[in-house]
Amino acid sequence: MDAKVDIKTYMTQLGQQARQASRKLAIASSGDKNAALQAMADAIVASEAELMKANAIDMKEGKAKGLDAALLDRLELNEERIAGMAEGLRQIAALPDPVGEISDMNYRPSGIQVGKMRVPLGVVGIIYESRPNVTADAAGLCLKSGNAAILRGGSEALNSNQAIAECIRAGLAAAGLPEEVVQVIETTDRAAVGELITMQDYVDVIVPRGGKGLIERISAEARVPVIKHLHGVCHVYIDAKADRQKAIDVAFNAKTQRYGTCNTMETLLVDATIAATILPELAKMYQQEGVELRGCKSTCAILADIAEATEEDWDTEYLAPILSIRVVDGLDEAIEHIHQHSSGHTESIISEDISRARRFITEIDSSSVMINASTRFADGFEYGLGAEIGISTDKIHARGPVGLEGLTSQKYIVIGDGHIRT
Repeated sequence: MDAKVDIKTYMTQLGQQARQASRKLAIASSGDKNAALQAMADAIVASEAELMKANAIDMKEGKAKGLDAALLDRLELNEERIAGMAEGLRQIAALPDPVGEISDMNYRPSGIQVGKMRVPLGVVGIIYESRPNVTADAAGLCLKSGNAAILRGGSEALNSNQAIAECIRAGLAAAGLPEEVVQVIETTDRAAVGELITMQDYVDVIVPRGGKGLIERISAEARVPVIKHLHGVCHVYIDAKADRQKAIDVAFNAKTQRYGTCNTMETLLVDATIAATILPELAKMYQQEGVELRGCKSTCAILADIAEATEEDWDTEYLAPILSIRVVDGLDEAIEHIHQHSSGHTESIISEDISRARRFITEIDSSSVMINASTRFADGFEYGLGAEIGISTDKIHARGPVGLEGLTSQKYIVIGDGHIRT
């Protein structure tokens, strides 16, 4: 960004370029889009050393600024995560292209045919914190779904994001698509966000990915539609009729597989009839991993060396090795607790009783509800979407992991043969 250009002018220019690019991308062939995705993946793999070097600068500065462990975990790029970015782009390339798909064609009594065609949203603005891999995921999903993207990463990942942006531009150029299809904002000035979320003439939807404070601000100030989730307070309920080993494996994985993610379990609910036999073994496993446990009075009576949970704990997304545990009197109390404290993200029941499991998935109103599976599966990659733009806990347009279909809309199409209305 030219230092002489003010933020409003800069953002307007990005918006104008994105709108023009979106019109060209909307008519691009699946072959051209897939070629760009493959070229982007190749560039990321070839640029591993440069990406690691840029990320090392961000990590060093992040530690100096006192970023907490969860944020540093999200910020870090390693060989596995870089390979994962490339693999995500290749998976997106392999997915069916939703754009132009025609469905529900029916003849009406008048003789006309009426149906729907899937179309891009247009220009998608994405605001995210820490995770530089979002730059590649978002670019890939927007590209395949025919949308131009304006990406604004956090200041803590500036060097990493710009290095990934170079790979994206190289991939677009290799496929003959406009570089403006994906634009990564170069300034860390917070005013850029304020402009992006109010550019109704150029931006069709905003997707914020980050902490609760960021998403609350975007939701309150945006003048364009927002796809979002505020936070992830996810639950696992171990039912009285759970298989013991399944319960232990799932409850342990849901918390410890990775701490700094929105689909990590934050509260464990255990049926009172089995709590005394299963909690000591689980507690030992958690404590060996350094997980701090906080429990209700009944939990504390079983696990004498843990702190008592407060009311605030039941509503907290820790994003850290901390877990709240509550002993409940059966399925009804578990469901009621989730109704009161869930963020609507992901909940799981561990049970061999099919009728209880069916009740759970029917009555729990979250974007993902699971039976005998870890909440960590609530992820676009694991759901076969190739990657995700985010997880939506809204109920309109898109819900759950937002992949290609969530980044498109539909328009009615009508086919006649000189038909007129009488």
